[in-house]
Amino acid sequence: MAYTDIDDPTLYFSSTIWTGNGVDDRNIVIDGTGMQPDFVWIKSRNDTDNHRLVDSVRGATKHLESDGSGAEQTSSNVKTFTSTGVTLSTNGSVNANSELYASWSWKAGTSFTNDASATGIGTIDSAGSVNNDSGFSIVSYTGTGSNGTVKHGLNSVPKMFIVKELSNANSWEVYHVSQGAGKNAQLNTTAAFESAGSSRWNSTAPTSSVFSIGTDSGVNRSSSNYIAYCFAEKQGYSKFGSYTGNGNADGTFIYTGFKPAFIMIKRTDVAKNWYINDNLRLGYNVNNPYISPNITAAETGGTEIDILSNGFKIRASGTGHNQSGGTYIYMAIAENPFVTSTGVPATAR
Repeated sequence: MAYTDIDDPTLYFSSTIWTGNGVDDRNIVIDGTGMQPDFVWIKSRNDTDNHRLVDSVRGATKHLESDGSGAEQTSSNVKTFTSTGVTLSTNGSVNANSELYASWSWKAGTSFTNDASATGIGTIDSAGSVNNDSGFSIVSYTGTGSNGTVKHGLNSVPKMFIVKELSNANSWEVYHVSQGAGKNAQLNTTAAFESAGSSRWNSTAPTSSVFSIGTDSGVNRSSSNYIAYCFAEKQGYSKFGSYTGNGNADGTFIYTGFKPAFIMIKRTDVAKNWYINDNLRLGYNVNNPYISPNITAAETGGTEIDILSNGFKIRASGTGHNQSGGTYIYMAIAENPFVTSTGVPATAR
């Protein structure tokens, strides 16, 4: 049996870095080789600009900021999606002259609409874009104010999803399989996972067809619009799990089954930042520059993670990644599978 069906993860996800030039209509080719993205997350590496998150379902000129609770904004920071990336304006959050930037991009690709009353899938109408091969979907829906279910299109159970109200200011609500449907966190805050799952997820785990939402305004205000980014786990390509810190610089090893291109970590039991590491901003171990989705701070250095051919290893004893007894959740996306569909090992790092 093949270890993975995704021999080239860059068809579905890529990290990209560039230096701004301050020129309008700047064309950014994803990862230098080109992938038609549907969800692009951009952050300045050396300035305190807001994060910019755009997707093809809402349109390139509609952005959200993961470091705040603000409603969807209309701007021309990202001007268009292209077949190989995006075009940018001169705005300082994406393309100021000589400023350094990083982005993380996912491909969805296949549009869907769901009339819940007609299909019998879910109780709330939804629409979006999905890639079943990589286990990623972008889902839009309008809240009803009553407990309900929303089609996500993945045809497999999502391990993590992130929901944002578009019409009003509200926190980003996060479900993660390791915490279950009884708890939630906010992407835009440091807060620990809290036991508010009944109001967010109706205390109901997602299925292969729908995710459940409660009555909290963060996920289901009547007549308000929402976007959800949903992730299912695919062997050799993506992994969603948890680990316990040991408080040692020779920290925990987390097996993923691939060499990660993207790692996002959050401590669950106390208030701490979210952290993103990737394979491009430094490019060698110890992989220390991290960006926090919940704040505008520039990229910060530290000795935190080794990225390895089959997972990642914590290399610091800090409380954000590895306090003894601390509990942490993660999501990881592949640069290379550990073993390809033809049995070829990935290059060790």
